[in-house]
Amino acid sequence: MTHTGIGPEYPTGSRPDAQAVPAAIAALAARFGNRLVTSRAVCEQHGHTTTWIANEPPDAVVFPQSTADVQEIVRICAARGVPIVPFGTGTSLEGQVNAPRGGVSIDLRDMNRVLDVNAEDLDCVVEPGVTRKQLNEHLRDQGVFFPLDPGADASLGGMAATRASGTNAVRYGTMKDCVLALKAVLANGEVLTTARRAKKSSAGYDLTRLLIGSEGTLGVITELTLRLSGIPEAIAGGVCPFPSLEAACNAVIATIQIGLPVARIELLDEVQVKACNAYSRLALREVPMLFVEFHGTEAAVAEQSERFGQIAAEFGGGPFEWTARAEDRTRLWQARHDAYWAAVALRPGAKPIVTDVCVPISRLAECIMATQADLVESRLVSPIVGHVGDGNFHLALMVDFGDADEVERAEALLGRLVERSLAFEGTCTGEHGVGQGKMKYIATELGGPAVAAMGAIKQALDPQGIMNPGKIVAGL
Repeated sequence: MTHTGIGPEYPTGSRPDAQAVPAAIAALAARFGNRLVTSRAVCEQHGHTTTWIANEPPDAVVFPQSTADVQEIVRICAARGVPIVPFGTGTSLEGQVNAPRGGVSIDLRDMNRVLDVNAEDLDCVVEPGVTRKQLNEHLRDQGVFFPLDPGADASLGGMAATRASGTNAVRYGTMKDCVLALKAVLANGEVLTTARRAKKSSAGYDLTRLLIGSEGTLGVITELTLRLSGIPEAIAGGVCPFPSLEAACNAVIATIQIGLPVARIELLDEVQVKACNAYSRLALREVPMLFVEFHGTEAAVAEQSERFGQIAAEFGGGPFEWTARAEDRTRLWQARHDAYWAAVALRPGAKPIVTDVCVPISRLAECIMATQADLVESRLVSPIVGHVGDGNFHLALMVDFGDADEVERAEALLGRLVERSLAFEGTCTGEHGVGQGKMKYIATELGGPAVAAMGAIKQALDPQGIMNPGKIVAGL
């Protein structure tokens, strides 16, 4: 790859034999016809496009319509040692869909059926190309919903592959909590079933969670059994201003520690609030804000909203202006989901570097305040936003890539951000995944034995190294 001048250098291994890819493409074309595409434009659309990591397109893109199709694609590629890169909607942020060794991208968009809904058991079975919005539209008249909301209308297969979460995670958990079972096509073309629909099991290794977060390096997810939740009787939410980021963070910590059952609690610093006002046409005070939401009965959400207002006041925040009107809440949360595009509009001509870390909730205020001070000292522009109820926050550094000094300062700050998170017993990524962008931090975070174990699992399930190579663990 061509290095961008920022971020990690990493080994990408060797490309397959010069004749292997054309032979695989010919075999796939004979089987899938016009569902195989080799145009440069389509291939580049299936390389990394959402952030700063260089685009590394595959040699071809194929569109399966069933698990059997995926099996055949994998077998054709495996027979020739050709790499395979699963593709959902392309919203990942750490280079997960890049093809550093070329090969074939498996675009799962046509595997988008809801196969079964068991409302009485609070679960459903879907194909990986179903998006979270599509699923909730399908469920809307059955009294249940899928609660995870990463902002983007991501595919559920991609959300499982990257162990995604989002704004509702503080109440409903992450994908590791919401996937009961899955099916995946392994590197030898066989279908692995990890579990059944039972809500719990102590039968053998937890293969479901082994596949969740594996980013396509162990297999291609082709079916998911998901945990659903009942639609709340009432939802209340609103915004609460604070005099400082520290005060907002301390209010979050107090809210979580007393056990107030908040469904969503999102932090926006004053830079992000200013961006949201301009982009989403809001009129919020341009100070640190918490966007908060409660789910439950009408009496419960009213009581919880009042109690949160009291907590906020203890830290100089407020007033907490809340409402149960769906249209008002929708407008606020749409502005939060559009935070990325709002940040991009802050500095025309700059390119965003989006990153996240996660720390124990007790260290949240300290970590965010240190990060804000680092931004000021580094003379860099970045909003701070976060799903702070579980200690997770994000930066969107707006960088002029034509300014070598600015690029160097941005790279240094990203490194310090991760080092700070790890020093606070946190992680280099709370929900974006590792991909290519954060491989260099895995050994520091988890240690040599953990990296060796991951390598052994990868070798056992994918001895040829064809499943999304060059991701998570360097050299594999």
